[in-house]
Amino acid sequence: MTNAPDFSFETRIGGRVAGVDEVGRGPLAGPVVAAAVVLQAGHVPPGLNDSKKLSEKRRIQLADLLNNCAEVSIGIATVEEIDQINILHASLLAMTRAIEGLKAAPDHALIDGNFTPNGLRIPATPIIKGDGISLSIAAASIVAKTCRDATMCALAQQYPGYGWDRNAGYPTREHKEALLNLGVTPHHRRSFKPIHNILYQAPSATS
Repeated sequence: MTNAPDFSFETRIGGRVAGVDEVGRGPLAGPVVAAAVVLQAGHVPPGLNDSKKLSEKRRIQLADLLNNCAEVSIGIATVEEIDQINILHASLLAMTRAIEGLKAAPDHALIDGNFTPNGLRIPATPIIKGDGISLSIAAASIVAKTCRDATMCALAQQYPGYGWDRNAGYPTREHKEALLNLGVTPHHRRSFKPIHNILYQAPSATS
């Protein structure tokens, strides 16, 4: 038994299979980013795995390789969309956009998690913890993570002090202290409880 993802699902399904994953459901700031990747058998970069199990340097290397040897598409749902339709539906929307952004529709999609987006025009299979099972989903997790991290690093230059280049918008101590000291930015998710509480604090009994 191996702990590394393999090509079993893709081989069994046949045709052009897209692995799909998203990154960024838990942060307090920034978009949610999804990727769809169609690998070519025989041209799979070695070392693909769940992005969380790889170093940043290795993720960047693999993302570059994937952009050169596979079909890759990115889908994004904005902070405004997250606040309007909730993070789950925004994640599924980003996945749909990633799939639809491929040059040609795949024959099948392997989706990380236990949900598939509504309205997909192709068959899809959800796989819980799929980034550790399917090479295509692992590839998508790497591409999505690398893209989102780069986005948050760019936003960190515009909004210094929150540490987004280090925490990617997740609710670290540094980030939460900056929220109290610097306030809420346009890139914070207002529907998330910590941000909502800062914006709409109830007046104290002594005020």
